[in-house]
Amino acid sequence: MHKEQKRLLELIDRFPGRKIAVWGDYILDEYLFGHTRRISREAPVLILSHQSNSYSLGGAGNSLLNLKTLGAAPFPVGVVGSDTAGRRVRSMIKKQGISADHLLTAKDFSTPMKTRVLAGEENTRKQQILRIDREGRVPDTPAIKKDLLAALKALRKQVDALLISDYHYFTVKEDLYRKIHPLYLKSGTPLSLDSRFRLLSFPGATVSTPNEPEMEHALQRESRDDHDWLKETGRRLLKQTAARAVLLTRGSKGMVLFERGRPLFSIPIRGPTDIVDVTGAGDTVISVLTLALAAGASFREAASLANYAGGIVVMKKGTATVSIDGLRDAVISL
Repeated sequence: MHKEQKRLLELIDRFPGRKIAVWGDYILDEYLFGHTRRISREAPVLILSHQSNSYSLGGAGNSLLNLKTLGAAPFPVGVVGSDTAGRRVRSMIKKQGISADHLLTAKDFSTPMKTRVLAGEENTRKQQILRIDREGRVPDTPAIKKDLLAALKALRKQVDALLISDYHYFTVKEDLYRKIHPLYLKSGTPLSLDSRFRLLSFPGATVSTPNEPEMEHALQRESRDDHDWLKETGRRLLKQTAARAVLLTRGSKGMVLFERGRPLFSIPIRGPTDIVDVTGAGDTVISVLTLALAAGASFREAASLANYAGGIVVMKKGTATVSIDGLRDAVISL
């Protein structure tokens, strides 16, 4: 076992008990399974014979589960509706032994829900054929903002890091971010950011984790593979996000870490490149990255661990998590 492996394993051993606040959009993922029967006579569409439904936590909830399976103590900060989906999200969080004290309920808000329809022959693997999104924007009321701010201020003295998971449902509000950002940084608490469409709206994070489409949207710059393009992209990302580091995730091409004052660090994908499902992989990456920073890792060490974790979950169907033993095994097999 070489020096890098030993160091990464030491960091993993520090994961249990780390307290991480997860501020973001809590989504209910529904999976509807069926088998195909025939083409409808009413329209040229498949008829599905329904078999079963299952539910899981999506969005910030997936980061919450990843942190929990890695031994951390996560604290959800967010908003759900008083609807069936919201009650289910709250119940699923509590069943994991996670406190929902800072998960607010808004009566005039529909909890975001993503329904994925998976179909196939009766004895074959089901494939996703449709996704239905039920979307809602978290109300911008003084009461909700007051309670979110109070929760974030209270947790600042308790947690080792703050993970922000912005799926564009506006739980993460720019004016609240401006208020809590200096408080967390002043106390030396790492602040990580994963934002779907507002990467540049939350400047000064410790680290941000855009994927290539999110980078393209933020910089209005198409992806390329050459080294000079990556250097210039890193320079722009660091300048416009004002982050200390940016981890750009590139799917089967791995990741690239940009840090101020250091050369870019390219990390090839670990494991097979024949990816099964990327659903929720970004949640796993930022969860492990944040947890590693909270445990004292450098940006490069944290990015390496996040890359191992991402390589594990993309080989699983649907939103998935990585266990602490699974992460250790991946590092050992290097």
